[in-house]
Amino acid sequence: MMIRKLKINEEPPMDLLLLADPSRKLVEEYINRGECFVAEGNGKIIGVYVLLPTRPGTVELVNIAVEEEQHGKGLGKRLVMDAIKEAKERGYKTIEIGTGNSSIGQLALYQKCGFRMIGVDRDFFTRHYPEKIVENGIQCRDMIRLSQDL
Repeated sequence: MMIRKLKINEEPPMDLLLLADPSRKLVEEYINRGECFVAEGNGKIIGVYVLLPTRPGTVELVNIAVEEEQHGKGLGKRLVMDAIKEAKERGYKTIEIGTGNSSIGQLALYQKCGFRMIGVDRDFFTRHYPEKIVENGIQCRDMIRLSQDL
C-alpha cells in the first residue's frame, strides 16, 4: 500500500469521503481548502484523509476513511500516522481531529495514535446535519475534539 497526495486534476474519492462525513456540502467545502491524501492498494484507492489548516501553526485532520472491505487491517492507523508525519513536515505545531460521541472505534484509534481529548462541541451534529446519525446504537450529537502537539 502506498499513501500519496491527490494529484491536481484527480477527482477526490467522494464515495470514501462520504463514509466519514455524510454531508456532501461540507466535504466539498473543506476538500477545496485542504490537502487530500489517498492510500492505494492493488491499483485502486482504498483510503483517504484530508488535512485542513485552521489557525496559524494548526492543522485539522477533517476526514479519514477506509474502504469497508479493508477495515480491521490497520489501514486507519497508518493513515492517521501518515497525517501526523505530513503535518510535522509542513511545519505545523498542532494537529487536531474531531469525531462523534458515538464513534467509539475512532475515539480509541485516535488516542492510540497520541491524540488527547480537549473538548466537546455540544450538539454539533444536530446543528450541522439535517439527518439523524446513529452509530453503535448511539445517536451522534456531540463532536469530541482531540489534539496532539507535534
